[in-house]
Amino acid sequence: MPLTTDDEIRDLLQSARTVALVGASDRPERASFGVMETLLKHGYRVFPVNPTIAGGHVHGEFVYSNLLEIREPIDLVDIFRRADALEPIIDDAIAANAKAVWMQLGVINEDVAARAEAAGMKVVMNRCPRIEIGRLRLPPVA
Repeated sequence: MPLTTDDEIRDLLQSARTVALVGASDRPERASFGVMETLLKHGYRVFPVNPTIAGGHVHGEFVYSNLLEIREPIDLVDIFRRADALEPIIDDAIAANAKAVWMQLGVINEDVAARAEAAGMKVVMNRCPRIEIGRLRLPPVA
């Protein structure tokens, strides 16, 4: 079952240190740009992922074309993509041994959530970590 309680969300956000942000944007008007900024300010190590701008930088961080290019452990994959585009991302998250996947506001896909959970990952759907960090008043990660 996807994580839904405040305690579950809090535990996930407090245990994660590295976040791969799929759908990262270098455009300030995009939600992913602001979420990445918040995650960085909150102390997370963020790996932006976007094949369109791969090789560039967002908030000073190198942009990867896919999750499998990241050579560091991934605690959380935060996904800014439509629900019908999640399958290959979940496949890569499983292959990368990510610990959790987070689907942004408005994104719900029970099939890929079940696949991620079957692979041992925690799953969050239809939420935003930026909102949850503020709502739960979480301290910066160490």
